[in-house]
Amino acid sequence: MYESGMDLGGLRAELGTLPLGAVDDVGVAWFLQDLQGWDSSESRSEIQQREGDHGAWFTPVYLGERPITLGGTIIAQDRAALEEAMERARVAAGLGDTLLVVREAVPKQALVRRSGRPILQYVTDAIGTFSLLVTAADPRRYAVEEQAASTGLPSTSGGITPPFSLPVTLDATTVSGQITATNPGTFETRPVLRIDGPVAAPRVLALYQDGTVRQLAYSETIAADEFLVIDVDAKSAVLNGTASRRRFLSAQWPVIPAQQTVTFMFAADVYTPAALLTVTWRPAWQ
Repeated sequence: MYESGMDLGGLRAELGTLPLGAVDDVGVAWFLQDLQGWDSSESRSEIQQREGDHGAWFTPVYLGERPITLGGTIIAQDRAALEEAMERARVAAGLGDTLLVVREAVPKQALVRRSGRPILQYVTDAIGTFSLLVTAADPRRYAVEEQAASTGLPSTSGGITPPFSLPVTLDATTVSGQITATNPGTFETRPVLRIDGPVAAPRVLALYQDGTVRQLAYSETIAADEFLVIDVDAKSAVLNGTASRRRFLSAQWPVIPAQQTVTFMFAADVYTPAALLTVTWRPAWQ
């Protein structure tokens, strides 16, 4: 009746390995008929009444967590296949981080965890319904495709060295030491920066379209076989994947605003040709 991999039309999503809106590897059809909470998360703020005056003051408004309900119909070959499918649904809405991907025109994803009792009910021996409640602690919906770019320290090589005779040809290679990062989404996103040594006292400057600059400055030396990862969202600096170096980092924590491009500039006290800056980011939507 249903072939593995068949698109059932309508909504499409993957909760872990569960292909909602499609037919799975054993021929079970998962119709996704309900997707609540993916449109937007709740906001949180406070209103403080003005003293001796009309009206009130707004405090900053922030997005809260994003509860998401996934619901629909399961059609299996028989009772045993339906029961096995229901068990897989319980596992997919797991207690740990699970990747939820929604197949929109621009596919988007979020890390979610179970936040309510999975509701799985029988309709017939081969047909059932499911309702899975999960929550994303981070309210952003991120692009599935990650963006990344790398650069060395700015330098110029080649050209000519005196003495020389006319006519001459000036052939030189310039490394700009810059990365441009664009966020076409509707909400600011936070990049991850990796600096590979050797490099002494590296700095990363984020130049915004309005001319403002934010700086990350690391006061120590990164050796030739070492790397430092700066996670703007976690506000952390970790050397070689294990050792926190946050106390050596002076940070203004750059973000990439919605519908904007940020230029990241790599600098250091002394030029070293092997030093490398890599910036990774995902466009984000509300």
